[in-house]
Amino acid sequence: MKHLIGGISSGGRALPEIDGQAFGVGRSEGPWLWDEQGVRYVDTAMGFGATMLGHAQAQVVAASSAALRNGPMPSFAHADEESAAAALARFTGELSQVIFVNTGSEAVHLACRTARVVTGRTRIAKFAAGYDGWYDAVAFGNAGQPAALMAGNERPEQDGMLLLRYNDFADAEQLFRDCSDIAAVVVEPVLANAGCIVPAPGYLKHLSDLAHANGALVILDEVLMGLRLHPGLSGTLLGAEADLATVGKAIGSGVPVAALVGKPQYMELFEQGKIIRAGTYSGAPPACAAVLATLKQLASADYPALLARGDKLRADLVAAFAQKGIAVSTTGYGSVFTLWRSATPPLTYAEAVQVADSDWTLALHKALRRQGVMTMPFAFGRVYLTFAHDDEALQMLLDGYKAAIALL
Repeated sequence: MKHLIGGISSGGRALPEIDGQAFGVGRSEGPWLWDEQGVRYVDTAMGFGATMLGHAQAQVVAASSAALRNGPMPSFAHADEESAAAALARFTGELSQVIFVNTGSEAVHLACRTARVVTGRTRIAKFAAGYDGWYDAVAFGNAGQPAALMAGNERPEQDGMLLLRYNDFADAEQLFRDCSDIAAVVVEPVLANAGCIVPAPGYLKHLSDLAHANGALVILDEVLMGLRLHPGLSGTLLGAEADLATVGKAIGSGVPVAALVGKPQYMELFEQGKIIRAGTYSGAPPACAAVLATLKQLASADYPALLARGDKLRADLVAAFAQKGIAVSTTGYGSVFTLWRSATPPLTYAEAVQVADSDWTLALHKALRRQGVMTMPFAFGRVYLTFAHDDEALQMLLDGYKAAIALL
């Protein structure tokens, strides 16, 4: 048995061997990664969405490296903390107050704590098959767990965490009829780990209105989707009206950093000492430097062009499969989407479970790797595109799919 459990530090990183050879990343840059033998791949996993600028982006690396050389952990406040918070606040609208942490899981945990103090209530609602971190309470009902299917009229609950059906207007209404002690609803603007299930028109607005009418806060979990559709919160763009939000991944371009952002009237409770927060590495200089370097570039990035390029790729992939007599569809957006072996894309998690084909997805993953394309190997996986995916990368990606399809 090796010392590193499973050979990985996070469960989602497991990849199948090919020809008895395990895969290990040697280095990565832009839209590319190289294995330990020096073979180059166009990457569509992109750190599970942890960058919009590509791997090892030059300005981010330079800024973070300079901060590291200057002293990575000064114990006390440093100049870049307020600068990074102010830069982030320009992307988050009314949610103008910022607390930096290290991971999205921490940010969600802190958001739930905040909601409980604000409302004096204890129960939190999250979405079945939604991923809001790995802490015990919010990990309940993740995709693949039996509770996520919410069979019949049940309302699964564990440790004060209740489940909701995504895109089910009536289920949200029923929740608040049955429960008068909900502190907050945690919602992803897109149900990413269930295969990029997008919100139905008006759903996020309806959910926000219901929560506020019943004295509950709305927590937008933007760790994955923040800054992915436009230079701001995706949920706001799609109709949500949030009180708190969690961001991460894209704000640091691969450097570990996340944040809780919120309305001033809620966040001031931290300054009043009514909510506990701590963390040795929260807001560390390399992280804040990465945030500043990243946001400076994303502020002027051409999001419409990226989304258009991604939507064209989605259409080209569907057409490539169709030429071989295989019906597929996609869910999501141009910068993040899931490919399904179904002519009709799923609109709910229950539908996604029905059309998910794990064996086919794994076979496709292996065939793509042989063509120099790296994908996530499971049925609910996503294709992430960044501003670093240029014409060369996208053409290699499409050509790789066409060659892989012939091998299926």
